Amino acid sequence: MKPVYQRIIAILLMCVPGVLAIYGWTLMRDVLFNAFGGRGMAWLPFLGGLTLLIMGLALIGGFLFHHDRKRKRIQPRLIGKKNEPTHHNKPGH
Repeated sequence: MKPVYQRIIAILLMCVPGVLAIYGWTLMRDVLFNAFGGRGMAWLPFLGGLTLLIMGLALIGGFLFHHDRKRKRIQPRLIGKKNEPTHHNKPGH
């Protein structure tokens, strides 16, 4: 069993990309609400928020994919290995 402090540090490290993604989403939402309210579209904050959102989601998704691949919970077609049928010696196949 891993020490508790390692798990706490891992959770805190996963919160950083989550907070960045949430901030990006909020920034994009505010820009869109202002644009629909007649104040004009601010493209730079919108693109910055989109970048933060995509980067945050990519970091979280990459971490989860790496974590599951390490524990062999990923389907072979997702990690690039060819599916080897286990039923090739059965009659009729």
